[in-house]
Amino acid sequence: MNRYAQQIPPRWWPPKLHPFWVWLWRPLRQRMQHREQQLMEVEVRQPGPLQAAMEAGQGILITPNHSGHADAHIMYNAADQAGCPFFFMTAWQVFAQRTRIGQWILQSHGCFSVDREGTDLTAFRQATQILQNRPYPLVIFPEGEVYHINERVTPFREGAATIALTAAKRAAREVVCIPCGIKYQYLDDPTDNLLALMDRLEEEIFWRPRPDLTLPQRIYRFAEGAMALKELEFLGHTATGPLPQRIDALADHILNEIEERYGIEPADPQRQIPERVKLLRRHALQQLAQLAAGDAGRKAFQHDLDDLFLVVQLFSYPGDYVQERPTIERMAETLDKFEEDVLGVYSAAIRGRRRATVVFGPPIPVPRDRKAKGAAAELTRQMEQEVQRLLDGM
Repeated sequence: MNRYAQQIPPRWWPPKLHPFWVWLWRPLRQRMQHREQQLMEVEVRQPGPLQAAMEAGQGILITPNHSGHADAHIMYNAADQAGCPFFFMTAWQVFAQRTRIGQWILQSHGCFSVDREGTDLTAFRQATQILQNRPYPLVIFPEGEVYHINERVTPFREGAATIALTAAKRAAREVVCIPCGIKYQYLDDPTDNLLALMDRLEEEIFWRPRPDLTLPQRIYRFAEGAMALKELEFLGHTATGPLPQRIDALADHILNEIEERYGIEPADPQRQIPERVKLLRRHALQQLAQLAAGDAGRKAFQHDLDDLFLVVQLFSYPGDYVQERPTIERMAETLDKFEEDVLGVYSAAIRGRRRATVVFGPPIPVPRDRKAKGAAAELTRQMEQEVQRLLDGM
């Protein structure tokens, strides 16, 4: 996963969406898509629900899965075919990495920043205002991270549903959520590149490469070895049992220790790991903001932030993804994750030309009664299930 900056955002970037600039830069976007992402084709399926919602003048929230770094390119291909631009809620770190011109280009494409780890009321108000009044759809990736899991949805966070419910209560028009599935496929066989990366990974933990084993065998053998190293670091011993259970147990152990140190009540069993991480990150960042730059106390909170990032990395591995269906795409995605998490590469290399498919599902009407118990959780569940259904049908 991307090791992004963990701090209080330096500022907020508003959207400055301008359809003329979006139209003018379309050839540049396509060149970047081909050159930087090796994404040669994008097929848009079932645009009818989106077009019908636009013609009806509804407030539209599009909720795609977020499995790759080219997802924004794919969504803008869909926008081009739909004949209108989109707004995008974008992590503030994406803006912070750009020059001022780059930031302006993002804003002109409808992007605005959000602090995913805090309570970003400015971004929240902007998002609800778009759904209430603006003529163009808003795209939010409810998974919140790029997990490199092309065919399986990672549990959605409730923020997108809360935004939709708030907007529906205030808006004079109907608000709908349109689920959206994105899936990548290789046009070129990347096997040789994957085998070379597997050699590097095995050598990274002082193992001799094992070309005599199949690639799925090597992937799981490496995963077991890397997992054992982390268990020794945090537990003092290696664990036994299936890999998915060991991943969950280590993540829970790290979170429990930090929650206890911070005096936070044990987590509700229903609360997802990303929500627990978000709460703890917010606490650590608040404490760091109160300490001077040279204060020795900062080190402990920085270590906690590193450990929380490890928890998110662990959460991003289902543990049975390749075993369930050892396709070239699933193996490549898992090795992409290893490249980022073990070798420390900021963004995994693209190992061949690819194509992508994006499909839209039937709209989910957003109820106006926001106070209904569990409304956000129920809407989140519906969005997540619909996106998974779309992926399963592709």
